[in-house]
Amino acid sequence: MHTSLLRVFVALFLPLATSLALAQAWPSKPIRWIVPFPAGGSTDIATRPVAERLRQVFGQAGIVENRTGAAGNIGMEYVAKSAPDGYTILVGTDGMTTAPHLYSNLGFDPRKDFLPVTQLSRQPVLLAAHPSLGVGSVAELVALAKRKPGIAYATSGAGSPQHIVAEWFASIAGIALTHVPYKGGGQAITDLLGGQVQLASLGSSPLIPHYRAGKVKLLAQSTRVRVSGLEQVPTYEQAGIKNLVVEQWLGVFLPAGTPKEILTRLNVEIVKALSDPAIRANYLQAALEPVGNTPEQFTKVVRDDYERYGLLLRDLKIKID
Repeated sequence: MHTSLLRVFVALFLPLATSLALAQAWPSKPIRWIVPFPAGGSTDIATRPVAERLRQVFGQAGIVENRTGAAGNIGMEYVAKSAPDGYTILVGTDGMTTAPHLYSNLGFDPRKDFLPVTQLSRQPVLLAAHPSLGVGSVAELVALAKRKPGIAYATSGAGSPQHIVAEWFASIAGIALTHVPYKGGGQAITDLLGGQVQLASLGSSPLIPHYRAGKVKLLAQSTRVRVSGLEQVPTYEQAGIKNLVVEQWLGVFLPAGTPKEILTRLNVEIVKALSDPAIRANYLQAALEPVGNTPEQFTKVVRDDYERYGLLLRDLKIKID
């Protein structure tokens, strides 16, 4: 009888004890921050100051690793299949909520394979034009596109929220645009600046410096109201594209199964980092509004966007070949 009770006790409490011991020792070695897009894009820009701050807090190196490809899916799948020990962290985008609707053989499920830790930021999708295109407003772009259908525009990837926003805009405006997907915002910016592509639908961070330098024109932003630092740029709704409102986000995730104690500690420290004036200034300079919410609040954001983007992708008939 005593032996049976002991076995039950071990079965019930040994995993808990192991989890607690792991969490208490964490972190005892370097932490890898997986960014599924190239350096220079919004995700990379947002990750580095937070990883550096947590390096100072934990006394362990924070290694930012850009694992790119397949519109971010390679990096996301890598984290989904990593050990749930708190040493591999994903900084993902709202694009992870569009992927399951686009790929039949996706190697992860954003609702099941990750634990949302906290939302780092919210930011607009920007519609940018090279000066050579000769347009300074959404109205002028629409008029040009009606005269010359098929103007090419760049995004950070097929099926991304940036792609969705551009196609949504084109649908409402009654114009035809040609999508040119890149492997990240940084690469798309390079070709936009060079004039190889004259229009782009991209995140705010990589565009801001070039906008301030007068190298690109910003025609619209996708948020409901104009964000800090972009007060001169109208929203899509203000530009006459009614009901087009999209709020991009960046957030931190752990592989499913990571001990709750690690999740909680990571959440607390990241939220603290996002309240630091220097990091807030860094984010706002790139038109990223710091957030820092609870795991439960961020989980709701992910689930709501999963449903919303599924409907948009269906209505806009966006598919990945």
